[in-house]
Amino acid sequence: MSATAVAPNLLDLDLPGYESLAVGLGSKPFHGRNLFKWVHKHGVLDLEAMTDLPKSLRAALAETVELRLPQIVEEHQAPDGTIKWALELADGQRIETVAIPEGRRLTLCVSSQVGCALNCAFCATARQGFNRNLQVSEIIGQVWQAVRRLGRVPSNAVMMGMGEPLANFDAAVKAMAIMQDDLAYMLSKHRVTLSTSGLVPQIYRLREVSDVSLAVSLHAPNDELRDLLVPINRKYPLAELIPACRHYVAGDPRRKVTWEYVVLDGVNDSLAHAKQLIRLLEGVPSKVNLIPFNPFTDSDFRTSPPERIGAFQERLMRSGIRTLIRKTRGDEVSAACGQLVGRVADRTGRMTANFAL
Repeated sequence: MSATAVAPNLLDLDLPGYESLAVGLGSKPFHGRNLFKWVHKHGVLDLEAMTDLPKSLRAALAETVELRLPQIVEEHQAPDGTIKWALELADGQRIETVAIPEGRRLTLCVSSQVGCALNCAFCATARQGFNRNLQVSEIIGQVWQAVRRLGRVPSNAVMMGMGEPLANFDAAVKAMAIMQDDLAYMLSKHRVTLSTSGLVPQIYRLREVSDVSLAVSLHAPNDELRDLLVPINRKYPLAELIPACRHYVAGDPRRKVTWEYVVLDGVNDSLAHAKQLIRLLEGVPSKVNLIPFNPFTDSDFRTSPPERIGAFQERLMRSGIRTLIRKTRGDEVSAACGQLVGRVADRTGRMTANFAL
């Protein structure tokens, strides 16, 4: 390797990658599995501490790879126990990761991009613009850091942080596979959730390569309104999105699509909207999460009154759709849904855009 070459990051590899690396360096596949276990299950980055690996392999690894993680540079804890971390990447960009405790449940909200290019009207991340996709090491590195900081593996991981994970497809899928691996974090497919704004071709593709749970940022029951709130709808309208989601869960009666619906005062929260939503989801195994809007600086939206959100929930429940009102968590430290901002060197030119309807 030349003096100027950057060594590959070991954290960018999944388990097959570790096995191939070990074989390529003259060792056995099981040595690669042991290495993978040291890094993820035990959280050990010091090659010399990995005493069940041959010395020759450790020496070869030291010459050929690096172990680089995003670094926690800020930590904020809300009164309800929610923790938000800002992590700095090698290029100085910052992303945010959130841990949400609730009884025995601990959910980790993981980012997939530096910013987001999809420009959803009610999301603080969209205001920051977009810089780049995260590498596998920068996605799984959030989990690695959180486990070490918390002293436990989360019970659930959700790709609902900064960015659109299906726009960073390969890295997101590989990172989720590591989350599920028995030699790493051992999360079941039902406890790893990918949330998308509705990239239809990638939803079909995801069905072919992964079995994680699917959540969709819906937020509107018709195309006219969703075009304004979630602009990707102009490319992939509801007539394409709904069949893709139905296909994703087909064949397994236990699976449902989780629909995320941020409730905005006077925008999408009427009983007429609820009735439209019922018709839209007919025939799709569904769960709806109603999310009270979490305000952020210069937002053009307001939070719907609790009684209106309750009436919306009741109407959906009467139709047979399981509907939950998501409790706002971490808003005191801007860690709630839609509030993550990080630090983004925007490449879109949208940071001063007006999102008023």
